[in-house]
Amino acid sequence: MSMGMNWQGHQVLVTGAGGFIGSHLAERLVELGARVRCFVRYTSRTDVGLLGFVPPVVLSKVECVFGDLRDADAVRRAAAGCQTVFHLGALVSIPYSYVHPREVVETNVLGTLNVLEAAREAEVERLVHTSTSEVYGTARYVPIDEKHPLQGQSPYSASKIGADRLVESYGRSFNAPVVTVRPFNTFGPRQSARAVIPTIITQALSQDEVRLGSLSPTRDFTFVTDTTRGLIAAAEAEGVLGQEMNLGTGHEITIADLASKIIAMIGRPVRIVSEDVRVRPPASEVERLISDDGRARRLIGWSPRISLDEGLRLTIAWIEDHLDVYRPGVYEI
Repeated sequence: MSMGMNWQGHQVLVTGAGGFIGSHLAERLVELGARVRCFVRYTSRTDVGLLGFVPPVVLSKVECVFGDLRDADAVRRAAAGCQTVFHLGALVSIPYSYVHPREVVETNVLGTLNVLEAAREAEVERLVHTSTSEVYGTARYVPIDEKHPLQGQSPYSASKIGADRLVESYGRSFNAPVVTVRPFNTFGPRQSARAVIPTIITQALSQDEVRLGSLSPTRDFTFVTDTTRGLIAAAEAEGVLGQEMNLGTGHEITIADLASKIIAMIGRPVRIVSEDVRVRPPASEVERLISDDGRARRLIGWSPRISLDEGLRLTIAWIEDHLDVYRPGVYEI
């Protein structure tokens, strides 16, 4: 179980720190006193991604390293001297994976291989690998525990299954100090407009109707600060090497009910319009996700603290303040 550790001066690498969960994790680690190195995908604008929304006083304490996960040398240099590695870096768009499966597989599978090799060379104390509930596909039984079959229902989910299995193999083959954390649908401030909750919020704030695809799928939504707490707890806990752990609430909600709840919170008269804009091919759609997080409770003492309603209130408030960076449009779940 997680006992809490002293992060003061602890050298940490966060891959994917420019992303949604990664930026929140990096921010929290700075608050805990860690020395945080962020591996951020390079663009010609040297854009730090969502780290740009981190308070400047926090961001000033972060070391940003630009590179590509597919570049083994860049990853190795980034991991040098680190005691803990949080691996969140990935291409996470499911629709993008239909169009560019090779890039997604190279980034998510070979990128993870590069992180594992770099962590071995740096002799890190712990590598926390971030998986996704998408590896389970549509639930064959609920709630979904870690023994549920893995189903590659999109090239993205297949790439994450491959990454998870590589991590498992390094634990078994090389005694690598790995732990895999499998968040269900994380939401909160800074999340991309691709995701369903920001899409509903932005449309409900700015339009007379919320246009969505299928309203019947269910998801298990976890607030981002709970997810980051789970990642940190997985780094701190003893007796968990080689384990895979779900992070979820154990509660599911349909997209229709989610949209109604958000519209009621915003308090504008907004219609819900279901369009047949199937982003996912029919056999690729994940209809139902609901987590069994019993293992995380037992092994790292984690359970969610922020309710869906409270998390939605916080997210609505943040998006209202940052509506200029959102463009209502196509979403994915």
